[in-house]
Amino acid sequence: MTLADVAHQAGVSSSTASLVLSGRGRELRISTAVHDRVREAAETLGYRRNTISVGLRKGLTNTIGFVSDTVASSQLAGGMIRGALDAARESGYMLFMSETGGGPVQERRAIEAMLDHRVDGLILASMFTRQHGALAVELETLPVVLLNSLPPDGGGPAAIVPDEQAAGRAAAEQLLAAGHRDIHLIGAGPTLEDAPAASEAGRLRLAGILEALTEAGVPPASGYPYRSWNPAHGWEAVHDLLERGKVPEALLCFNDRLAFGAYQALQEAGLRIPEDTSVISFDDAPLAGWLRPTLTTFAIPHRAMGTMAVEMLVGALRAEGAHPLGAQVHRVRMPLRERGSVAVRSPA
Repeated sequence: MTLADVAHQAGVSSSTASLVLSGRGRELRISTAVHDRVREAAETLGYRRNTISVGLRKGLTNTIGFVSDTVASSQLAGGMIRGALDAARESGYMLFMSETGGGPVQERRAIEAMLDHRVDGLILASMFTRQHGALAVELETLPVVLLNSLPPDGGGPAAIVPDEQAAGRAAAEQLLAAGHRDIHLIGAGPTLEDAPAASEAGRLRLAGILEALTEAGVPPASGYPYRSWNPAHGWEAVHDLLERGKVPEALLCFNDRLAFGAYQALQEAGLRIPEDTSVISFDDAPLAGWLRPTLTTFAIPHRAMGTMAVEMLVGALRAEGAHPLGAQVHRVRMPLRERGSVAVRSPA
């Protein structure tokens, strides 16, 4: 069915039918009766607008590309997609999604496919906070937002990342405010040279932690450098502390999976959380609220970041003139989920 068929069925001109179906009829004062006739004819005939051809004429397709490494297939960062979908829907945009598995060749192909579909803007999302590689030359004329990754050295597109350094500082301050001075780092440290080389989040978290501890005159009691941020490493680190006869007053774990292992080691030793040892962490993984006691942790604001990425793109697309995104890095606050794993220490 064509637009001319709809116009004939409704008894109006093709231009009038086009204005009604494009949503511009009200602003041009086309009557309600004509609106109803045109929409009824379109529904009866099964007419659908060819959005691609409309986009070719207008230069816009009302679509945004969302290319990620493993965000779509992971349970941890799905909030970025939900936030982006909701914001796109609210703004009248469609989100086209592609997952690459993290390979640069696959990412290049996914970007080329998005360009072939003439998306109006592009979000390049990462599962973990990282430094993004150089961007394709073709993207220089397209609004692009990096989501959970930092722009390549020397500039690059706008970026949205969690404020990991501020969260690291706040985690240390939380323990200090609770009266803890015997603080052990699980997953990095005790110095900035012991930051995880492969983890931008780990480096920033450690920098914030050390800032707060240095200002308070409280050096880390110990640090267990990065091997793999999983429960086994958390268990091994805490088990080693206990084997050396040290009951830690507080553990600052670099992610929740390390904290899960730390919980197990402490509880196997008959120690109570938080009465004997306080534990604080990052990420707010789904199990954090199910542990007993529940885990105090800083959440990654995935949903807010996804929403922000789409809103920035839509704002740029609707602005007059050049796309005003710039190369600014937007750092989003990581909220504290204060639960039951940190106790206030009584003065000696």
